[in-house]
Amino acid sequence: MNEITKAPDHTVVNLQEEYNKTDIQHIIDNLEADLVGLKPVKARIREIAALLLIDRLRKTLGMEAGNPGLHMSFTGSPGTGKTLVALKMADILYKLGYIRKGHLLEVTRDDLVGQYIGHTAPKTKEVLKKAMGGVLFIDEAYYLYKPDNERDYGSEAIEILLQVMENQRDDLVVILAGYKDRMDVFYESNPGLASRIANHVHFPDYSPVELLSIAKMMLEEQQYKLTPEAENILLDYIQIRMEQPLFANARSVKNALDRARMRQANRIFETSADLVLTKTDLVTLLPEDLLKSRLFANR
Repeated sequence: MNEITKAPDHTVVNLQEEYNKTDIQHIIDNLEADLVGLKPVKARIREIAALLLIDRLRKTLGMEAGNPGLHMSFTGSPGTGKTLVALKMADILYKLGYIRKGHLLEVTRDDLVGQYIGHTAPKTKEVLKKAMGGVLFIDEAYYLYKPDNERDYGSEAIEILLQVMENQRDDLVVILAGYKDRMDVFYESNPGLASRIANHVHFPDYSPVELLSIAKMMLEEQQYKLTPEAENILLDYIQIRMEQPLFANARSVKNALDRARMRQANRIFETSADLVLTKTDLVTLLPEDLLKSRLFANR
């Protein structure tokens, strides 16, 4: 049996130099720039990255490594950045050499579970084949398990997933995502799955002010801006929308901005057809572009 060659105890390693080689800081800086708020999430990702880096350095020095579990659970409401963070996590795992390719494959129940006997296994295995060497992100993972339906084939997909998560954990990282309360029930019903998840990251909902910042970032990327009054109205919109059903944080804000841009375009077309337009006219969203939302009409 081959023995691990251990470095002498006086061997030194420059941690900052090794860290710089991985380019992880660039990924974390991008995460800071791309995501408003979410301080506990960012801190958790930094902790995981630090653990993985130290684990890698221990291996290079011939020391026993902790063999950290890489499978993860991301919980939180829709629109809180889970998919974006999963992409960044895939980059970190790739830079540190924990996965071969660094790609992320996002799937849901429909991609894994078949509609009839014999359909689920090949479907699940095909997805796993595509994900190998990278990260498999399963959104709303609790829909895989339907205990009230004896004829449901989700349990078959879970069994195959369990085997791969255990036997091929060096070539695939699985991230399960969804609402926290439903994910908790899902793990209680599937203790084998829960035992394979080493890292749990919870994504809190954004505050109204954070969502306004996100909205302004979205508009800036599309070369739009709000007047000061329109900005106040958008904040009002966000606060009202947060109290309504099916609110999805940044996703709901994006949808609201898309509709506001459509109203702006329609306003310009109807009122300025014979006028010369300035760049300011084209990039500015006015209060009326937001106030015509059904949300305000129903108040």
